[in-house]
Amino acid sequence: MEKTTLYLTPQLRRALSDMAQRTKRPQAAIVHDALFAYIAAAPRAKLRSLGAGEDPEVSGAASEGYLRPKLRRN
Repeated sequence: MEKTTLYLTPQLRRALSDMAQRTKRPQAAIVHDALFAYIAAAPRAKLRSLGAGEDPEVSGAASEGYLRPKLRRN
């Protein structure tokens, strides 16, 4: 793990400290778990290029049929 610095408002800092005391867990563990849950729940970017080069006249089978004789010559 790597150490980092966070800037918290006084209210958030007190709430974190209170939670750490109540749960008997280190503040770092609480922040780690909260960030992990937040990032895991965030929507992921969708691929925009998928299907961009789609050609209804070219298929995998057609490509294999084109390549097969050329590969046999070599």
